[in-house]
Amino acid sequence: MQIEDIILSHDCRGISALRKYLPVNCYAAAAMSLLKNIKKQLRPALITTGFYIPSAKAPETDGPPGAVAIGRALNSLGIDVVYVTDKFTQPLFTEGIIGKSTVIDFPIADHNASAQFARNLLNDIQPSIIVAIERCGLSRNKTYLNMAGKDITEYNAKIDYLFFGRDNTFGIGDGGNEIGMGNLAQHIAAMDSLPADPALTTVTTLLIASISNWGGYGLVAALSRIVKKNLLPSVNWEKDIIKHFVARGAVDGVSGGQIPAVDNFDLEKNAWALTQLNRLMKLDNL
Repeated sequence: MQIEDIILSHDCRGISALRKYLPVNCYAAAAMSLLKNIKKQLRPALITTGFYIPSAKAPETDGPPGAVAIGRALNSLGIDVVYVTDKFTQPLFTEGIIGKSTVIDFPIADHNASAQFARNLLNDIQPSIIVAIERCGLSRNKTYLNMAGKDITEYNAKIDYLFFGRDNTFGIGDGGNEIGMGNLAQHIAAMDSLPADPALTTVTTLLIASISNWGGYGLVAALSRIVKKNLLPSVNWEKDIIKHFVARGAVDGVSGGQIPAVDNFDLEKNAWALTQLNRLMKLDNL
């Protein structure tokens, strides 16, 4: 079983139909590119996440666990990580979760101010790579839309400006409205189950998953195979971090409830992908 087979299982939105437009073994290729760029530049990695649910007035549980899993894997390889999010998601990233890594609050501002903030941040950090996981992306009218097509622009920092004109960028998403989905916007718009007005922000490398957290774990699994060491977190870690985020206000992205679930998958159902990926690592003797 390939990594892609695992993280695209239990697909409730039809996102797996886009797999044919991505390279075979795209997770392995993404991990190789990520490590190559990091080793080449020896600069920190930027990871951004955070998706706001207006009905709950809170960020969702999908995205932050996957972001932290990627960050922890990179930390274990000696790579510094800087997380970038907004005022709604920042409270989730406590020191106990991210260790000595930094969290930057990207302000919710107009396009000019956002572009300037992004330029200053990039000049200051000079990241080797930038990764977005479950981060809403700008659509056709420079607005942010959720899966229902509702305009949620007022709740979104324009973090897309970190990606414009940049190489070495990676995007992970599960719905078609996230940063990176611009790579396949034409195909997304043609699918009835995905947004008719998808995100247009592109990345160097796009990865898709049934749940974005699963995509984050898939990338970590691919990194593990390259460095020949299992960098994946345990299922218990995942359950604990989801509970921690919920305790700090995060909600299930589908129901909007402040419950330990991700995209309407309870903790046990959600754990399927990480369980399978860890079994795959055992088969690889990692």
